[in-house]
Amino acid sequence: MTDRPSFPKRAIVTSGMPYGNKNLHFGHIGGVFVPADFMARFLRDRIGRDNVLFVSGTDCYGSPIMEGHRKRVEELGAEAAGEIVDYVRANHELQRKTLIDYDISLDIFEGSGLGSCAEFHERLSQEVIRRLHERGYLHKMSTRQFYDAQAGQFLNGRQVIGRCPVRGCKSSKAYADECDLGHQFDPAELIAPVSQLTGTTPELRPVDNWYFDLPAFEDELKALMDEWDADEQVRGVVTKTVRESLVPPVIYIQNKFRESFDEVVDDLPAHELHEATGNQQSFSVQFSCWQDRDAARDVLEAAGVRFRTGKCLLPFRITGNISWGVPAPELDGTSGLTVWCWPESLWAPISFTQAALDASDEGRYSSRDWRDWWCADDASVYQFIGQDNIYFYCVAQPAMWEALDWGLKQATPIANYHVLFMNTKASSSGEIRPPMASELLDHYTPEQLRCHWLSLGLDQKAVSFSPKPYDTSMSHRDKKTGEDVLVRDDPRVVDPALKESAFLTNIFNRLARSCFYGAANACDAHLPAGEPSEVCRTECEAALLDFERRCHAFDLHGALSVAEEFCRGANKRWDAASKAARSAADDEAYLAALVDAFASLRVITLLMHPAVPAGCERICEALRLDADTFFSWDHAFDTLAELAGEPCEDHAIEQLPPRFDFFEKHPSQVKNK
Repeated sequence: MTDRPSFPKRAIVTSGMPYGNKNLHFGHIGGVFVPADFMARFLRDRIGRDNVLFVSGTDCYGSPIMEGHRKRVEELGAEAAGEIVDYVRANHELQRKTLIDYDISLDIFEGSGLGSCAEFHERLSQEVIRRLHERGYLHKMSTRQFYDAQAGQFLNGRQVIGRCPVRGCKSSKAYADECDLGHQFDPAELIAPVSQLTGTTPELRPVDNWYFDLPAFEDELKALMDEWDADEQVRGVVTKTVRESLVPPVIYIQNKFRESFDEVVDDLPAHELHEATGNQQSFSVQFSCWQDRDAARDVLEAAGVRFRTGKCLLPFRITGNISWGVPAPELDGTSGLTVWCWPESLWAPISFTQAALDASDEGRYSSRDWRDWWCADDASVYQFIGQDNIYFYCVAQPAMWEALDWGLKQATPIANYHVLFMNTKASSSGEIRPPMASELLDHYTPEQLRCHWLSLGLDQKAVSFSPKPYDTSMSHRDKKTGEDVLVRDDPRVVDPALKESAFLTNIFNRLARSCFYGAANACDAHLPAGEPSEVCRTECEAALLDFERRCHAFDLHGALSVAEEFCRGANKRWDAASKAARSAADDEAYLAALVDAFASLRVITLLMHPAVPAGCERICEALRLDADTFFSWDHAFDTLAELAGEPCEDHAIEQLPPRFDFFEKHPSQVKNK
């Protein structure tokens, strides 16, 4: 009790931004939104709902949306397809419905380009860019952009596809300046580029844009990584991934080009040459800065020397030349540009915070000044992200926050590994299409899926989501018919996605029913009077403290394990004590067992509330206790009499019908049974 973790006075929870070109697939919900929702709900219970803001929204701008709308126009015609904003709004509403269906408790889910949020976001974008420029961290650079000569237009990022040039990356799905694994590179480095419009090889033509001087913050990022290495709340994958970019610029050249390299080596900027060793197929050339590396690239390209580059800090593009984007302010006579969607998505959570606070009623939140949430020493920002977005949120964003000098707190990143689908990485635009989150609700309840995804342990490694109704692999060959039987059609195969559901529908339900039916028989449907046993009090306290510690460290898988183990133990204790009491016809012993069971039920309901809120709130309702008090950790160690505010024998509870379920199976599961 004296060594509990500390929590901030206020907390922002954010879960990234889904693109406005599609509805949400299971990876969006299971890999990011459900873990973020768990933490937002826990924090509301732990520090008060008026001190927590859970914000997200649709990313309304950028080339993926332009490309999606272009294809829709091709398919339906311009009139039927509507304007691009109509396309975004329709997808935004689909996303909103899916989030509601999964009980994701966002305080705001709007769009960066929709409604009042659009005004806040455009204004903040202008302020950020002007501030970076005033402080000398924006530089205008002429870079080459892909141009489709046959189509007669410049191509946006998603209209070009090729292979990633970053050494060691196997991605064959790379766009103009980033691959699907999050690696950044110069467009000129993209291997085998192809225009998505015409299928031709596009040209590279120069265009002017503004870039943020990310390399200037290498020392600050290294210092931040040292801090994060010592922070239990930051996962190792974050600092490992970031440090991969905090290295000198390097070019890798295959040994077969050594003779051509030697002919131009004297024309290269100052460098260190590292010979190939052992079975290495390439030697490397290291430079002191990215400018020297790029100058060397020009020399090597002219000499016909093929090469690949390594990761390093590069200027971070802020503006772009596509029409569908937040307007960029005019700077030094340069106008007509829009903000690249990635940087503006980094500060979008601030825009959403501003919009949420502006729309809130007086007293809804403990402060209506966004700075009290993003800048105060007693506030924290928790950003739930996917593994492939670490570069943006953990490299580019921290550097920009430093450059702005607004006192913005460095957010705590909670990065999850990918949720695989049938043991394979799935992508809505790839060969293996993941099921949309809304489709899964034809087979599972939201609470079954929430529990399953939280239990996958994505903080430790990529884990497969293998729902049986979608498993088309072969189970066995039918001996009678000789036909192949698929896993999804084999009643003998257990559904992996229902592993955690058994805890809800059996163990948790059983403890709750035991309490209510026991009280109906022994206490005339009132709370049982008496103090829990010492064993029960000790186990309740231990579970509460262990769960709290694991939540503080974002070990959500471990937190659920604590809750499940505690509930199983409570059921065993009730079974043993109640059977012994009935066998001995000892009413007093039965009542004591019931007191322990109710105390345990209260604790498990509090612990499971962030994971399965609907069922837990139904239990609280049946207990006829005030939800704000019941789910507040300020009262976590209170007795039921203290929660009720009256003697237990005076507090009536709901009389449940027979076989009542607080956590139900999906209708399809009952039917199949």
